[in-house]
Amino acid sequence: MMQDTPKGNRLHIAIFGLRNAGKSSLINALTNQDIALVSNVPGTTTDPVYKAMEILPIGPVMLIDTAGIDDEGALGELRVERTKQVMNKADVAIVVIAADTRPGDFEHKLIAELKAKQIPLVGVINKMDIATPDNERKSKFAQQLGISFLEVSSLTREGIEELKHTIIRVAPDTWEGPSIVGDLLDSGDLAVLVIPIDLAAPKGRLILPQVQTLRDILDHDAYALVVKERELRDALDNLPKRPKLVITDSQAFLKVNADTPPDIKLTSFSILFARHKGELETLVAGAKAIEKLKPGDRVLIAEGCTHHRQADDIGKVQIPRWLRQMVGGELEFDWVAGSQYPTELSKYRLIVHCGACMINRREMLYRVFQAKEQGIPIVNYGVLIAHVHGILHRVLSPFPLAQMILED
Repeated sequence: MMQDTPKGNRLHIAIFGLRNAGKSSLINALTNQDIALVSNVPGTTTDPVYKAMEILPIGPVMLIDTAGIDDEGALGELRVERTKQVMNKADVAIVVIAADTRPGDFEHKLIAELKAKQIPLVGVINKMDIATPDNERKSKFAQQLGISFLEVSSLTREGIEELKHTIIRVAPDTWEGPSIVGDLLDSGDLAVLVIPIDLAAPKGRLILPQVQTLRDILDHDAYALVVKERELRDALDNLPKRPKLVITDSQAFLKVNADTPPDIKLTSFSILFARHKGELETLVAGAKAIEKLKPGDRVLIAEGCTHHRQADDIGKVQIPRWLRQMVGGELEFDWVAGSQYPTELSKYRLIVHCGACMINRREMLYRVFQAKEQGIPIVNYGVLIAHVHGILHRVLSPFPLAQMILED
């Protein structure tokens, strides 16, 4: 079902503008539902509001309603800051101006920021139910702000279908990023997925990266065999054909590596997602930086979602333990989850990020860019775990360029 599509796999369409420009009513018109609170009182939307829907032929999208960029006061400044944070995850931005107003400094600065982030833009003149169509006004707005505009009425739904088609036209073809695994397999190839069933596994279901990888294999007309780690050796001995690839959960690396013959390529779900959602080569370079850590250094551990932590949680317990062992002393750790990601990273000597299955590709690439811009190495869970266990070169076998980065 469309509603079951994960948030991180949706095209993110963010709506920006002044207070009372009609952003929330535009969300309601696009979704044909009253999901955003609409009021004539300025500042009704205080936090970003997310709504999952489907726009054909793009498919599942995430619409984001934001607070007005002209919000005032101490709380208003916080709301504006949260609005600006939405830019880091927006694949397409809609800039809304009310038909009974004229653009000013706020809109100029907003569009400049969006252009600087290279986000595709759509201009909308809303509330056409209280104004007459005016091509001269559209032309003037476009000339002033450097983007073209559509005229719509959220109340009468005039122009809404044209807006949807425009979103489809400007949406970047590459927003989903590279395939998870399908480009590594030919039609008819076999991939073996090793999935431990332990305390961290959700009862009665698989975790998201495992499900998405399995679906991607099937979408590319390849075969998949799913086993637990203790069944892998027996499965490989009894298969009628050799698998092209073995994919494992990172926490079963050592056993799976021991049971997988050297002539069969091996990788992990987390490494596949490092490429799918971010920059695998940058994250591999981050693993090399672990060797330069010293006791007393500060490390940021970031996760894209919030979840109930287990007793031996990978991010809270295991990774800090491994890093302390590698540096031979104590390290300082900070943890962030969900959208709580700092902009100032200079105090850290390493960033360790999760597999990013619950955030979209643009947001993960922004986080990687922030780290690179500030000169801070960044690595993800799967790459770090493989490095800690001394098998990173082996599990990068499907990715020769990343292997070269490691060897350089």
